[in-house]
Amino acid sequence: MNTIPWWRGAAIYQIYPRSLQDTNGDGIGDLKGIIQRLDYIASLNVDAIWISPFFRSPMKDFGYDISDYLDVDPMFGTMADFDELIAKAHQLGLKVIIDQVLSHTSDEHAWFAESRQSRDNPKADWYVWADPREDGTAPNNWLAIFGGCAWEWEPRRQQYYLHNFLKSQPDLNFHCEDVRKAVLDNVEFWLKKGVDGFRLDAITFCFHDEKLRDNPAKPADKRAGRGFSEDNPYAYQYHWYNNERPETLGFIEELRALIDRYPGTVTLGEVSSEDSLATMAEYTKGDNRLHMAYSFELLTKDYSAAYIRSTVEALENAIGSGWPCWAIGNHDVERVLSRWGQGKGSTQMAKMLSALLGCLRGSLCVYQGEELGLTEADIPYEALQDPFGITFWPNFKGRDGCRTPMPWQSGDSAMGFGSDTPWLPLPDAHRPLSVDVQEANRDSVLNQFRRFMAWRSTQPALVSGGIKFIDVNEPVLAFVREHGAEKLLCVFNLSDVNQKCRFAEAESASILEGHGLGGGLLKSGGEIALEPHGALLLKLG
Repeated sequence: MNTIPWWRGAAIYQIYPRSLQDTNGDGIGDLKGIIQRLDYIASLNVDAIWISPFFRSPMKDFGYDISDYLDVDPMFGTMADFDELIAKAHQLGLKVIIDQVLSHTSDEHAWFAESRQSRDNPKADWYVWADPREDGTAPNNWLAIFGGCAWEWEPRRQQYYLHNFLKSQPDLNFHCEDVRKAVLDNVEFWLKKGVDGFRLDAITFCFHDEKLRDNPAKPADKRAGRGFSEDNPYAYQYHWYNNERPETLGFIEELRALIDRYPGTVTLGEVSSEDSLATMAEYTKGDNRLHMAYSFELLTKDYSAAYIRSTVEALENAIGSGWPCWAIGNHDVERVLSRWGQGKGSTQMAKMLSALLGCLRGSLCVYQGEELGLTEADIPYEALQDPFGITFWPNFKGRDGCRTPMPWQSGDSAMGFGSDTPWLPLPDAHRPLSVDVQEANRDSVLNQFRRFMAWRSTQPALVSGGIKFIDVNEPVLAFVREHGAEKLLCVFNLSDVNQKCRFAEAESASILEGHGLGGGLLKSGGEIALEPHGALLLKLG
């Protein structure tokens, strides 16, 4: 009998609702569009879907600014649509994970509308309010991720409120017990609806330092990484006091206690901190915290065998009994084939990267379009929607390039999305990568993705086994996945030129079949020849 929880080793497909499928011609994807495409998603042989926010929102940050946690935004449809979505997904064997944005709300949320009116109303302390300094300036030096000061003046209270993101996204005060209770009540609403889990957006931002201490400066040589370019002043600080406070662990344990009352449900935390790998380990430690977490460590431009190995090993050394979830792409970063390909991306690289992700220890998140090998779209300034990109143009073009609509049909002017004037332009470069074109090609990125995911689910070593890296020269990445007596050697060429390597372990190995990967050859004496972006999977012993 299989006693492994469904989420351990699961492949989770991230849906960005605005861009999956438009069914009413308004240029914006909707819940009916997700329902329409669930059969396609099930055909990818994934285990679950994660749906980015579809709640009522003014959409200043495209749904991550929620004005009502308990309602569907009319832009996306109705609660009846969501009920139908859950029913059909479950019928197809897909689990449903939804985003929960707990650390902040929209400034149009009823809670904030009340809180901002005075210092003595019932929700006066539901948000983070602070008096100005004697000279009227902000309480401290905290910065917002999307640019500028993290404090905004409210004349009605004669105080500042905290916003770690846009000024229209005020931060909730999790030091207030009533806030924590209200947040958990909102979460339980969706549990009762039948969702199978939650992706917890910005979970490290729930608590702030009550003393409001200044963040210390970060040296110039430490500013790169975590998705922040050096032209964003946010990278100039260590975010010790506005992020990842120790009290967060207590709230996570409260949340887990609620989740555990609904057997089979799961939590997946998005971790962003000064030491994200250590935080992932801490947040998933034991059986009373998050089930799993992911960070931005593989969402950066760093791409080498040494970087991937050091990142995974660092987490493995720290996480103990915790469980990771890896992602190489999502709605916040440049498409992986462009980000890591640096102009040399290819269909073979797309196939290899999906397989590499699926061979790492942990669960995995696949962002819609990765199964097609989509590249980053070049969005002109006049078509930008993302406030992040508009603020930092032209050095940082924002997140719109990875959010363009899914290309379903190459011959359709709207590529099957549903509108000739979608919310973001449809790139012509995506036309030959459309689903209908790839469906007809047995060797396409799409069909290879399907083959590999189906095969992966039959391999206990890949789903739940341990991992051990093997020393080999750059640009080859090699590791062994082990489950009981079964050992699999996974070898990947991360470059666009032929590579040769030798492993003593491979001398008595046999080539695994059924996964569809190509580009690797096993020779006598344990020698392996890899074509550009080739891979080879071997059974040891």
